[in-house]
Amino acid sequence: MKSNPYFFLFFFLFFLSVASAQQDSLLVTPEEKSKRELKRDQKEKEYEPYNALAPAKAAFYSAVLPGLGQAYNGSYWKIPIAYAGIGTGVYFYLENDKQYDRYRNAYKDRLAGRIDEFTVNGDQKISTARLIDAQEFYQKNKEISILVTVGVYILNIIDANVEAHLRQFNVDEDLSVKPNLDFDSLSGKTNYGLTLNYNF
Repeated sequence: MKSNPYFFLFFFLFFLSVASAQQDSLLVTPEEKSKRELKRDQKEKEYEPYNALAPAKAAFYSAVLPGLGQAYNGSYWKIPIAYAGIGTGVYFYLENDKQYDRYRNAYKDRLAGRIDEFTVNGDQKISTARLIDAQEFYQKNKEISILVTVGVYILNIIDANVEAHLRQFNVDEDLSVKPNLDFDSLSGKTNYGLTLNYNF
């Protein structure tokens, strides 16, 4: 089996870079350490303190009045979207309800032997079966409109809750992944292998 020289060159350079990075990290002067701590303190001050009740408050506010949770989170641009969704659902419910009542009244008039709005000069423009079908159609559309309105209302609450959670999520630049060799602290010897440390 032939050995690939590029393979050994790659691992040699990789271990060389890891070793030099470790030596550099051990040579931190007290001034550099204090500068790093000062930078970290300044970045921590930029973030709002963690508030465990913020998501619950935002969800509660949105449940009481749609859009209020978004205002609590500072996302004012989402308020018109919430009201447009809820308003659209309510509008279509009212329109379908009006049409349902129209066909329902015509059907009742026809059963009672009175002249309905779809009968002109004794001639029926729409048959009784079509009146029943129209009632079923608009009844179904009314139910869909209610579901859409309730769905947008629930999405409004979920959005406020999730955004309140994400606003407190730390997205600092110090989040990093660094390769590191593993040393045995008892014997002082290097163990074979490689570890990845996630520093948050």
